[in-house]
Amino acid sequence: MTVRAYALATSLAQGETLEFVLDRPSPVVVSDATDDRVVHTGPAGARWSLEIPREWPSSLYVARFGPAEPWPRSLPGGAPCPDNEVHFVVREAEPTAPILVSVPFTTWQAYNRAGEPDQSVYWTESPTRASTVSFDRPGGGPPPERWEEGLTRWLRPAGYEVAYCSNLDLHDGLGLLSRHRLLVVNGHDEYWSAGMRDAVEEFVRRGGNVAFFSGNTAWWQIRLEDGGRTMVCHRDPLSDPVADPRLATVEWSAAGRPENTLTGVSFRAGAGAWGEHMPRMLEESYTARFAGHWAFEGTGLTDGDKFGQGCLGYETDAAEYEEVRGVPRATSLDGTPSSFVVLATADLRHWSAYGQGGAATMGVFTSGLGTVFTSATVNWGNTLHDPVVERVTRNVLDRLSGERRPSWEVIGPVADVRGLAVLGRVLHAVDGSGALLCRELCGQNLSWQPLSGPSEVRALAVPREAAGGMGVGLYGVTSSGALVAREDDCWRRVGPAPAHAVGLAVADCAFYVATGDGALWRLPFGAAEWEPDGLSAGAVSLAGMNGRLFSLDDAGALHTRVPGRAWEAYGTAPGRALTAHAGLLVTAGPGDPLRLHRIGPAHPPEAQEAGGKLVGP
Repeated sequence: MTVRAYALATSLAQGETLEFVLDRPSPVVVSDATDDRVVHTGPAGARWSLEIPREWPSSLYVARFGPAEPWPRSLPGGAPCPDNEVHFVVREAEPTAPILVSVPFTTWQAYNRAGEPDQSVYWTESPTRASTVSFDRPGGGPPPERWEEGLTRWLRPAGYEVAYCSNLDLHDGLGLLSRHRLLVVNGHDEYWSAGMRDAVEEFVRRGGNVAFFSGNTAWWQIRLEDGGRTMVCHRDPLSDPVADPRLATVEWSAAGRPENTLTGVSFRAGAGAWGEHMPRMLEESYTARFAGHWAFEGTGLTDGDKFGQGCLGYETDAAEYEEVRGVPRATSLDGTPSSFVVLATADLRHWSAYGQGGAATMGVFTSGLGTVFTSATVNWGNTLHDPVVERVTRNVLDRLSGERRPSWEVIGPVADVRGLAVLGRVLHAVDGSGALLCRELCGQNLSWQPLSGPSEVRALAVPREAAGGMGVGLYGVTSSGALVAREDDCWRRVGPAPAHAVGLAVADCAFYVATGDGALWRLPFGAAEWEPDGLSAGAVSLAGMNGRLFSLDDAGALHTRVPGRAWEAYGTAPGRALTAHAGLLVTAGPGDPLRLHRIGPAHPPEAQEAGGKLVGP
């Protein structure tokens, strides 16, 4: 007869003691579930205490009481996790690992004894499903499909220093999260409390990062009671007696807080292949939609290539998007952040015959100071044998768990761009012929749309506010020496400008022009004549923002100054066209893609440090 056992906590720190409850005494074997290393053997009584040595690494462990029970990995799953196996996490006593991996104990417990009346919150619409389940009972281990196993077994052999936590530790867990750079959510993590979401979202706003190598993530809201040992999930707002509708245990979107704001995507637009149809997922692949993005670096992919066969399913998440000149752009109508960048897509509408038809959307977005990546599929970690899936995973882990290093992020394709400026949310450019182009200023790889034909305009600028008779709008400077403004879809001459201009900027209610001979010229709004203002720091392009000028020279060096002061070095930049807007620097140029850099205090782009080096008067 199988020993039935459970632990009184899903996690504990190194050096602490975990209590187990057994229905009878039994021998016990404790192993590291990520590599099968046996770390303890011995007898166990009906109430057994396991003292965790401080030298045990933070990991997911399993205590097996008595003989091993058959529990084959299968798709779809067969036998559940045996009652004589108890999984638990050992946390770092003093957190040092940059990566924290969350284990979805709430989802495991939700599926525990699925289909048994009043024992499980499954099946979803069954009238005999339970509305509360307890962690103080046997079962509640991983599902037979082992959605989390692939990634957890890969991480340490792949060279990553990681720590583990129970996802219950995320409930009011901002203190824990703040000791790490990256949170990894893995596999199938469907059930989240408000405290879990609050902590993770605040962690990101403060500069932490999250990688969701998961799908169907945060679909249901739960409440925790009895010191976190009881999980409440009615799945029905009429059955839930809670007074605060924001805490109703329903889909997060029904509680007025769609999971898109946490993950960027949602199962509502996603897909599922269930039961006997689950093997269908092994036929599906992602299609790359932004192969120039850092997430795909080193993969060799081009837009339209397929990758990751088998990674999609058994449930996927998606963001609503529209095609803009052949490129996906998130609509944000579903709660997906406007900064969301679509990296890959899959059309899974035909899954309506297998469970739920929909889509899958891999992407990345920023929130506050942090970055969030989502693979948007449950089975990502079990497809790491695919070279593209592995490379993307490494790119995400390396970038989001490392020291924050300012960089230039590709946001658009290569084009013959010579001048840039932002008006509202629209990024404008002039190409080598002086033709005017535009596209939305966002992280998505949108193509340029032509607005007008060739002209003499060589540089662009936009004032922050109207002053001195100069309104807010798009201004340009021509190679023959004219300041022009865009009105009624054509260029209107405003007045003369220095000849041989290469750059135009606005700062402190004045136009600035850099000329090919290295000079800088200034025209205050409302003034009649340009006045010399020293040197341009070798500018081939100028930009202005918040009363500050930026200069990009021919060697790719950036310089900055407040008008009236000296130029200072400020890192390096690709391209030959530069603009600045709302805390961003944007560059492009002949042979270079469109890129952006987020400006931060004392964080110049690339490796060059900003300091007090004087470049010009």
